[in-house]
Amino acid sequence: MKQLRVGTSTHDYTITIDENIRYDLQKFFTKSYSKILIITDDQVAPLYLDDILAGLQTENVIHTTIPSGEATKSIEYYYQLQTVALENRLDRNSLIIALGGGVIGDLAGFVAATFMRGIDYMQVPTTILAHDSSVGGKVAINHELGKNLIGSFYPPVAVVYDVNMMQTLPENEIRSGYAELVKEAFISDKAFLQEILNKPLSKLTNEELKEHLYKGVKVKAKIVEQDEKEANIRMFLNFGHTLAHAMETSLGYGRITHGESVAVGMLFALHISEQTYNKPLYYDELFDWLQNNGYPLSLFDIPLDNVIQLMKLDKKSLNQHIQMVLLSEIGEPTVEKMEDEQLKKMLQSFKKELTAK
Repeated sequence: MKQLRVGTSTHDYTITIDENIRYDLQKFFTKSYSKILIITDDQVAPLYLDDILAGLQTENVIHTTIPSGEATKSIEYYYQLQTVALENRLDRNSLIIALGGGVIGDLAGFVAATFMRGIDYMQVPTTILAHDSSVGGKVAINHELGKNLIGSFYPPVAVVYDVNMMQTLPENEIRSGYAELVKEAFISDKAFLQEILNKPLSKLTNEELKEHLYKGVKVKAKIVEQDEKEANIRMFLNFGHTLAHAMETSLGYGRITHGESVAVGMLFALHISEQTYNKPLYYDELFDWLQNNGYPLSLFDIPLDNVIQLMKLDKKSLNQHIQMVLLSEIGEPTVEKMEDEQLKKMLQSFKKELTAK
C-alpha cells in the first residue's frame, strides 16, 4: 500500500494506492454520514458499483448513473445531479462518492462543492488519468466556449485508488492517463521521465503502475501544497494543456481523450521550448514513445486562427495574451507570454514537423 498526505487550506486528506481496496471504502471515511450518494457512469457501474456497495454497511446509500464521456461534464448533468441529491434528502452531513474517471470526479466534486454550500466527497478513480484530477481539489464543468471554465477549488476528504480497476481500461484510456504521468515527469525529474519513456504501455505491471501513480501524485501534491489556488507555480501543471484544451473544444469533447490531446500539447510546448532555449529537450524521445504507443499525433486540420482564439480562453491567459508553460530544462518549467503572430508561426512549423514524421 502506498499513501500520501496532501495538505490544503481547508483540511488535509490521504491518497491511498493499492490493490482490491474498493471492497472496504468505509475504513477510509473520516466520520459517519447520514446519507451517501454514489455518482458513477454507465461504463463503470456494471464493472464496479456492486463491489463498492458490498463494502458500505449502511442502508442510506443511494446511487445514480449518468452517461460516460466528456460531454457529460455539463450544466445539464450538474443540475440533474443536484436534483437527485435534493430528492433523496441529502443534508450537510452527507457524503458523495465519485466512482469513475476524471469527468465523474470533476462533475461529482463540483456538485459536492455547491450542494448546500459544500458537503464531503470522496474520489474513487477508475482510470489512470484520474490520478491527476483527484489531487488538488479542482472541480469543474465545461462550457461550450471552453473546458473547465465553471468550477471551484474544493478538496476531497479522501482518494482511494484501486489499481485493479485499471485492468478493464481500453488502450486509449491507458494512453490518456500516461500522458499526464509523462507531464508530471517532464516538470519534475529526468529519472522519472526516462523510467516511463523506457517502458512500453503494453508491458506495464501492477507494481509499476502503483509506483508511477505514486510518483505522479507526489509531484502534483507538492506543487498544489505550495500554490493551492493556481496563483503562480501551479500553472506548471498545465504543461501541454493550453493547446490540448483548444483542440478538445474545437474537435468537440470526447473525439479524442484528454490525455491524447495533452500528448500533442506537450510536443508543441517542447517544440517551442527547444527553439526558445536553443537546446534539445526530449522532443524526439517523446515523439518516438508516443508514436510507438499508438497516440494520435495530429492537429486534425483545425484552422490555426481558431486554435489561437481558443487558446486565449485558457485560464492562464493574461490581457488577451497566451501564456505557455515551457521547459528551460527537464524539471525546470517556465511561463512565457506569446504574441499571436509568433504563436501562429510556431503552430505552422509544428504542424509541418508532425506531417513530415
